[in-house]
Amino acid sequence: MAVPLSPTSAQDRIQSLDLLRGIAVLGILLMNIQSFSMPGAAYLNPTAYGNLEGVNHWVWVLSHLFADQKFMTLFSILFGAGILLVSERAKRKSQSPLGFHFSRNFWLLIIGLVHAYLIWYGDILVIYALCSFLVVWLRNKPPRTLLAIGLIVLCIPTLINLFFSASLQFMPPDVLEELRLDWHPSEEMLLAELAEVRGSLAGLLAHNAHAAWEMHTFVFFVLFLWRVSGLMLIGMALYGWGILTASRSASFYKKGMLLGFSIGFPITVYGMFQNFQAGWQMEYSMFTGSAYNYWGSLGLSYGYLCAVMLWSKSTASAEIKSRFAAVGQMALTNYVAQSIIGGIIFYGVGLGLFGQADRLTQLGITLGIWALQFSWSKPWLNSFRFGPLEWTWRSLTYRKLQAMKKS
Repeated sequence: MAVPLSPTSAQDRIQSLDLLRGIAVLGILLMNIQSFSMPGAAYLNPTAYGNLEGVNHWVWVLSHLFADQKFMTLFSILFGAGILLVSERAKRKSQSPLGFHFSRNFWLLIIGLVHAYLIWYGDILVIYALCSFLVVWLRNKPPRTLLAIGLIVLCIPTLINLFFSASLQFMPPDVLEELRLDWHPSEEMLLAELAEVRGSLAGLLAHNAHAAWEMHTFVFFVLFLWRVSGLMLIGMALYGWGILTASRSASFYKKGMLLGFSIGFPITVYGMFQNFQAGWQMEYSMFTGSAYNYWGSLGLSYGYLCAVMLWSKSTASAEIKSRFAAVGQMALTNYVAQSIIGGIIFYGVGLGLFGQADRLTQLGITLGIWALQFSWSKPWLNSFRFGPLEWTWRSLTYRKLQAMKKS
């Protein structure tokens, strides 16, 4: 007999997943703050805009080394694990895993579209929802198969980049010039973007819509479809092996940290060196030069993952772990809240500081937002069952208003 599905209770949550999710949602702000505060080209090409000397240079180097793509990788892995976790819960209650999965992620897609087109174009929720509709069909494959397919899928953006790199010599001059301007916009283009974002609400929404549409079409098909889907499949494999639930031995996680860091750090550092040597020219850095961090981030993310699982297994710093876990339990609310706070600080409808904060200032703002979210998440969950957006998502998914306050 089917048992009605209901949200996971606090006592049934897996702390290691919430802990890792909390660290990931805070860590991802180190990179997203650049998109909130600077013209879009500066995210991929640090020489496209702003001061890259002295302390600002080292802020960029350290954020690229430790954060760029690493926390997005962890988020994607966790999302893949979540697909299996939710599927298992549905089967235990004799419900349709597929039906619940599609309902759950349809509403995530709607939340993501609102976020992307009305708040911040760099939203990842739309990408996750779309990819989840595809990878769910492989949920019953054994972990070894999921890992193999995931790694193969991850290779596709690298192959696409190699194809584009080899094709540059055959491209018409006007197409090459357009690529160069995408990579390093002219002064006129930068001023136009600054005016749009600092200007009226209508101009900001038009800018957001254009950038979000590009993310959901061209960028999705050449990058995100493959990277996010591949990482989700790897997340399913890691969950299936018990790696994400802190079920393996301390020795296993220590070896995993050593393996991940010894692979990830050298590749990422070498890639940075090569890009600076090439002067961050489009012909190299947009294609071949981007591959080092793409692959190096896998090793570093696995090292982070093992470190967090090792910490989760320990009995030390229980209060700090509970606060990080609370941030993770409210990951959707905290993720969108970061965009709202960024909009208030940088957009013309707020303080209008877009393009005026150097990388050191961005780091200071990031630390301030971390302090807010680290402070508010646990007290909120002491009184309420869900974060505000988690409550909205669950109420839509279960087609019933969920009880919000704890009894």
